[in-house]
Amino acid sequence: MPALARQLAGLGGCTHPIRLDGQRTEYGVDTRTGEIGNVLHRLDSATLPAGHLLVRCNNRRTTRCAACAEVYRRDTYHLITAGLRGGKGTPEQVATHPRVFATFTAPGFGPVHNRRTDGRPCRCGTRHDQDDAVLGTPLDPDSYDYEAAVLWNAHVGALWRRFSIYLRREVAKRAGLTQRAFRDHARISFAKVAEYQKRGAVHFHAVIRLDGPEGGDTPPPVWATAELLTDAIHAAATAARIDGPVIDGRAHTFVFGRQLDVRPIRSADFDGGQDLTERAVAAYIAKYATKGAEAATGTLDRPIRFLAELAQARITDHVRRMIRTAWALGARRDLEHLRLRAWAHMLCFRGHFATKSRRYSTTLGALRTARADWRRAQTAPPVPQDGETTLVLAHWVFAGTGLSAAETWLTASLEPALGTEGEPTHG
Repeated sequence: MPALARQLAGLGGCTHPIRLDGQRTEYGVDTRTGEIGNVLHRLDSATLPAGHLLVRCNNRRTTRCAACAEVYRRDTYHLITAGLRGGKGTPEQVATHPRVFATFTAPGFGPVHNRRTDGRPCRCGTRHDQDDAVLGTPLDPDSYDYEAAVLWNAHVGALWRRFSIYLRREVAKRAGLTQRAFRDHARISFAKVAEYQKRGAVHFHAVIRLDGPEGGDTPPPVWATAELLTDAIHAAATAARIDGPVIDGRAHTFVFGRQLDVRPIRSADFDGGQDLTERAVAAYIAKYATKGAEAATGTLDRPIRFLAELAQARITDHVRRMIRTAWALGARRDLEHLRLRAWAHMLCFRGHFATKSRRYSTTLGALRTARADWRRAQTAPPVPQDGETTLVLAHWVFAGTGLSAAETWLTASLEPALGTEGEPTHG
C-alpha cells in the first residue's frame, strides 16, 4: 500500500491518467570506445504497484481533470507573466516595452438575453441575475443567425492571423516605415487566449507588446509607444476581414465585433482596482485557459459520433441548436475542410485556446520540461562516471486510461507529491 500511495501521489491529483505497459533501461556508454556498459537504471511497468506506468492526462479542461487543469493554469500564468515582467529565460527589460491588453469580440448574430451595464433591464423587460440560465440565449431563436454563429467560430482563428498581418502594417505606417524596413526596427509579440461568451461565440483576450527587432532581448525604437500600438490595433481590427463560404447563395464575411477594448498595462500591482496591472492580466488570461465551451455555454466537453447522442445530453436548447446547425453544415462537401462535425462539441472553434508568438516569452513545453527535470533530479539515479554518457532504450504501449475504484479512493486521500502541482501564482 505505501508503494502504491507513492506512485499515485506522483500523479499530482490527476484522476484520469494514461496507463502504459513496457520498460525503460539506462546504460552507461564509454564515449572513448563506444562500448555499452552496465545498466544504470531499469524501470519495468510489471514491477510497479499499479501494474502499469501511470502518466498524467495533462488535460487542460477543469471539467475533465481539475488537477491537470490547475497545473495548466499555473503554467499559463507564468508564461504570460514572463512576457510582462521577465523571467523564465525572458529578459526583465520587457517590463519597459509598450504593451497593451486587448479584447476582441464577436459580431452580433441576433439579440440575446443580457445584463446591461447601464442598469436598465434586458430587452425582454427583466433584470437578469448574473447566474440566470437564460443569459446569452436568443430572445427569438427562430430569427437568430445560427449558421453565421457556427461559421464565425470556425473562421475566427484565420481572422486573428489576418489581424496580426494588418497590425504590423499599421504600426509600420505610423512609424513612417515600409513593411520590409519595419522588420529591422521592431517586432510585435503577443500571447492570447480564447474565451466563449455565454451566447457561444468565441472572442479573444490578448497581451500585445512592441519589442526591438530581435524580440524582448532588444529595446523598442523611440517612436514605439502604447498610444501608437493602441491606435494601430484599432485600425487593424477594423480592417481585418475574412471571406467565408457561400451557403445557398448567401456569402459569409467575418469581421470582429464593434466592441474592441484596448488598455495599456502598467508595471505594478493593484491600485484600488483602477489600473490594469501585470498580475491582473496574467491571472485573467490563465483563468480562461482552462475553460472550454462547456464552462461558459454548458455544451459538451468531448466529441460526438452521432447526432442522436444529443438526446441524452444535458445541454440548453441554444447549444443544441448550434450543434445541430454545425452537424447539418458539416454534411456539405464544400465545407469538409472545416471539419464542422468533428468540432461540433466545441461549437466549431478549432483553434488552440492559448497561443503566443515565438518571441513573447518561454513555452509551456519548457516549463513542463523544467518541472520534470527537477522531479527526476530528486530521485538521484546513478550518475555516469567520467568519460561516460547514457544510452536510454524504452518501449511503451498504451494499456488504458483512468484509475480503479481502489486507486480513486486512495488518490483522494493523498497529498500530491512535491513538484507535481506547478509553480504557485501568488507572491
